[in-house]
Amino acid sequence: MRMAFPRITADPARMGGVPCIRDTRVTVSMVLGRLGAGMTIDELLAEYPYLDREDVLAALEFAAAVVNEHEVPLSRPA
Repeated sequence: MRMAFPRITADPARMGGVPCIRDTRVTVSMVLGRLGAGMTIDELLAEYPYLDREDVLAALEFAAAVVNEHEVPLSRPA
């Protein structure tokens, strides 16, 4: 069963087809990078006022699903 991500779009004409939030130019990877660097969701929403909390959570859910679908090589076993 495939999951649907209605807030995540990928258009070859926008950002080279990289997954984005709701047809904007804000990529899922940018959202994840900012969160991973320590930015809070509230700080991210203040920087991008056209996003909402559900958009950020959808990006996290999408990333978790993508990682679950692919084997990600690590430098050494955990």
